[in-house]
Amino acid sequence: MESSEWLGYSRSDGRKGIRNVVLVAYLVECAHHVSTKIARVFDDRDVQVIGFGGCYPNTHADKVMGQLCTHPNVGAVLLVSLGCESFDRFGLAERIQESGRSVSTVVIQEIGGTRKAIEKGQSWVQGALSDLKSTLRTKMSMKDLIVGTICGGSDATSGISANPAVGRVFDYLVALGATAIFEETGEMIGFEDHLAERAKTPALAAELSDCIGKAANYYATMGHASFAPGNADGGLTTMEEKSLGAYSKSGKSKISGLLKPGDVPKHNGLYLLDVVPDGEPRFGFPNINDNAEISELMACGSHIILFTTGRGSVVGSPIAPVMKICANPETYHRMAEDMDVNAGKIITGASSIDEVAAEILHKMVDTAAGRPTASELLGHQEFVLLYKSFEPALCDEASREGDA
Repeated sequence: MESSEWLGYSRSDGRKGIRNVVLVAYLVECAHHVSTKIARVFDDRDVQVIGFGGCYPNTHADKVMGQLCTHPNVGAVLLVSLGCESFDRFGLAERIQESGRSVSTVVIQEIGGTRKAIEKGQSWVQGALSDLKSTLRTKMSMKDLIVGTICGGSDATSGISANPAVGRVFDYLVALGATAIFEETGEMIGFEDHLAERAKTPALAAELSDCIGKAANYYATMGHASFAPGNADGGLTTMEEKSLGAYSKSGKSKISGLLKPGDVPKHNGLYLLDVVPDGEPRFGFPNINDNAEISELMACGSHIILFTTGRGSVVGSPIAPVMKICANPETYHRMAEDMDVNAGKIITGASSIDEVAAEILHKMVDTAAGRPTASELLGHQEFVLLYKSFEPALCDEASREGDA
């Protein structure tokens, strides 16, 4: 695995991608239907829809949309605007163009309505797909990868099979010079000391502790936690038990920095992504759904998402392939078409944690080289972008000091 190489896609901004996607991005919910209709005729090709539903964006939405539209897996972008929303379509188009990607904007009100916007959009996408066939290919290795992880639909098996297997994968990735991102700070409450011990610098240790304290306060204020009825039905008995399993996805490597959504690590290592909004609780519940967190992991540059599940989750995403790692052997056999790896073999004794970790790594390389994941084959492109508010993190400054 150390010498694994594959061909990726070279971008003008110097980054490398593992997919060559045309994005259709709506800038307000009123343009969502038109965007979906534009993309639908290209159902068997790499044309995917993302967007922001609010009429007035905040800095979080603007930052995330900008990062997603210039993601290394994206080759071209069609922006779809109603025309009267407050999203800065001109600024976003300029940013995409500066990244070297082809971009165009369809304004529904200006072009004459739904049908004309769809026709114009489909014509542009067809041309973009033809142009992307000539995208320069380039060698990639583990050092070029950013890998994110999330768990969803957890049950009593998640913390003893799939999650620790991903933790081993993360340790291996960091050792090879890749970048790995874990999140779910709401499921790290009580782990402040453990996270702090793994921080590369004292300043980062304090910041990690503070972000977990913020999550605890947020949940207490909102009267909401990340322990769902489905978790209990799956055999999880306490929040502590669930959190132990979630924490195990991070492995044992030193933590290089703390990220906020849209922060792309400047160099390799292990990072914690803080998804709980800063400031006084006001933008809904944190961890409201897995799709929002996948979007935020992608906005931090994740090429691939490792998604562990015990009960069974079918979600995927646009832009970054989602690999499903099933913790429960019974769930895997019932939902095998939606899963990529059967970590339930650890439960039955058929495989060790290290053996499943090795399988995940091999399939991850295959995915990076172009092999579609189960969610890609089934056409899953779920996407959610919420209103949130964040202050800058120390993140990479702390890790740079630690590496000096």
